Amino acid sequence: MEVVLDSIDRRILRELQRDASIPIAELAQIVGLSQTPCWKRIKRLTDAGVILGKVALLDRTKLNLGLAVFVSVKTSRHDQEWLDAFASAASAMPEVVEFYRLSGDTDYLLKVLVRDIAAYDVFYRRLIAAVPLSDVSSAFAMEQIKSTTAVPV
Repeated sequence: MEVVLDSIDRRILRELQRDASIPIAELAQIVGLSQTPCWKRIKRLTDAGVILGKVALLDRTKLNLGLAVFVSVKTSRHDQEWLDAFASAASAMPEVVEFYRLSGDTDYLLKVLVRDIAAYDVFYRRLIAAVPLSDVSSAFAMEQIKSTTAVPV
């Protein structure tokens, strides 16, 4: 079900994506509402599933996770049993921060954060031991040019 958003809803969402810890009084002032109507809009957007949660964004380099690896996976199996096993195994690995099923030549793409190449090798060995894979290819990010959790609203 699509949620209809007006311009104030969109401003609220943009501000919350920028800083979800903003006090409701400050947010209300920015979007031109009083506190109660602003809070009610946030509650409505949360109840509708537009706002999924509030999180703290961490600096991965300060946590010694400076290497981002994009792992392309190809498989010769496309049955539900294999997919369930692969999805369960990959999702359980904390190094996997994003996981997609794709169309085209690559079947799955994982974004993996690790300390260094040695840590990636440990991860890689766990991944290939988890389920049968046809091909695993890794691309190491040289530079992060843009990264955002914000979606365009």
